[in-house]
Amino acid sequence: MRHNVVGISAYYHDAAAVLLQDGVLVAAAQEERFTRVKHDHRFPINALRYCLEEGRVAPDEELVVAFYDKPFTKFARLLRSYFRSAPKGFQSFRTAMPLWIRQKLWVPYEIERNLRSLGYRRPAQVFFAEHHQSHAASAFYGSPFERAAVLTMDGVGEWATSSIGVGDGNRLDLLLEMRFPHSLGLLYSAFTYFCGFKINSGEYKLMGLAPYGEPRFTDLIREEVVEIHDDGSITLALEYFDFLGGLTMTNERFSALFGGPPREPEGLITRREMDLAASIQAVTEEIVLKMARHARNETGMTKLCLAGGVALNCVANGELLRAGIFDDLWIQPAAGDAGGALGAAWLTWHEILGNERLPSDEDRMDGAYLGPAYAEREIAAFLDGHGYPYEWLSPGEQPRRVAELLASGKVIGLFQGRMEFGPRALGHRSIIGDARSPEMQSVMNLKIKFRESFRPFAPSVLYERVSDYFELDRESPYMLLVAPVREDLRKPGSGQRYDDLRQWVNETRSTVPAITHVDYSARIQTVTERRNPRFYAIIKAFEELTGCGLIINTSFNVRGEPIVCTPEDAYRCFMRTEVDYLVLENLLLDKRAQPTWHESGNWREEFVLD
Repeated sequence: MRHNVVGISAYYHDAAAVLLQDGVLVAAAQEERFTRVKHDHRFPINALRYCLEEGRVAPDEELVVAFYDKPFTKFARLLRSYFRSAPKGFQSFRTAMPLWIRQKLWVPYEIERNLRSLGYRRPAQVFFAEHHQSHAASAFYGSPFERAAVLTMDGVGEWATSSIGVGDGNRLDLLLEMRFPHSLGLLYSAFTYFCGFKINSGEYKLMGLAPYGEPRFTDLIREEVVEIHDDGSITLALEYFDFLGGLTMTNERFSALFGGPPREPEGLITRREMDLAASIQAVTEEIVLKMARHARNETGMTKLCLAGGVALNCVANGELLRAGIFDDLWIQPAAGDAGGALGAAWLTWHEILGNERLPSDEDRMDGAYLGPAYAEREIAAFLDGHGYPYEWLSPGEQPRRVAELLASGKVIGLFQGRMEFGPRALGHRSIIGDARSPEMQSVMNLKIKFRESFRPFAPSVLYERVSDYFELDRESPYMLLVAPVREDLRKPGSGQRYDDLRQWVNETRSTVPAITHVDYSARIQTVTERRNPRFYAIIKAFEELTGCGLIINTSFNVRGEPIVCTPEDAYRCFMRTEVDYLVLENLLLDKRAQPTWHESGNWREEFVLD
């Protein structure tokens, strides 16, 4: 009899479901990919349906369900926070309580109700993990390490905001934690909000903006806003923040400290925002390095696993790697709340159900290719049914044709295999282009992604050639490490720091300018033939044509929209943008041959208002 463990995260952001069968990760997906609502927080009924179907779980099979946090503990923390800030927090309290009373306090009932709606009548066992236990488990049990230190960092779970633990075999113990309201994740999100970006999605933008600025506010932040202790723990000066009981992250005192009110969303990005981004990034890196050193001292381990939303700060991850505090590190690709579903499932399988963890030379995420795939015949039926013309390529022909199109300057939507789990597209739901083109960054940002022109694109590089382009000597399969472009590939810039970002973007900084950021860095994905043979074949064919062993890889979506899931999603995104060609498995679509696309409503306004 198979043992099915379902993991679920829900009700805050990035709801997700995963399925383990006899301890093996079979399927995982975020709810947003099915509903098309970015960061969808609702119960992941569609993701759950997919996982159970992918695992061919029969309606009468036994299910064990693991939820990624403890709602009653979190509820108690919220009540104490509201009472502490009363009467100021009454409006926030009045907004939050109905959802708690109606849904969030009834998780076992919600799980049972949704399983019944999917036809599963047998009562499920339900277990609850603490939020940071779930993050830690997603990192350690997903890693290739038999023994390792674990560091988690995010906004807040129940009470913990960061934790240090140690994993050994099938055991995971959290040793230390930092508690709310003192939080590195909330500190970074406060600056994200103040610089005019959206919390829980704009942190990437702040990180990308940081190299354009000077860290002239770092001393002020350390002196007034946050006290950084030797062990990496922090104490926030709460008088500058409004998140305890208010409806915003920062308050008027924060604004006075940093020279005026928060930037309006979509407003002009000024020198202040650039310098604030550089400053909080520098402070964040300092805190992460101190936490990591403390983790090394406390655990004695030589390897480190990372999870939690702050672990998606790939610039800090790169600094941590280069600091040499640990011999090796592994970062959970779904490091945020979506990955909490996975951690809760693994924690239940190993610790509650007592199953051993089998040794492995590789991580257990299978490249993060854990979502739905679509057969070519199914895709062809969709295209034929709508009269969308295409060319059917042979599997051996596809890589060369795609490489030729890339080499001619075309931008391609690539849809193949199983969808990625986590926030990064890794060659299965990607938009790809030629990294040698000086104009490609602005073209893809403004005409395809409809996002800010300053945001950098990532390279996907053949693993065996990563050291030919970057100061990196190891794999980075999940695009979670930033490393410098090799000095011999760099080209001197003007050296001028412009107030208008648009004057910087098109400077040619290296022989692969479209993936070289203003500070000569890049967020790297290494690609191996074993883990991703089809994506590898495309890059290899491009190398054979051009001598260049890397291409641009960005997620297949427009700003404000989740990564595409279905062929229909992919075609819609293809037609709404200036992507030149669409590859659906081995089916090739030329934009010029497609019928005129008709769209109801002002879709671009909907997506651009991120």
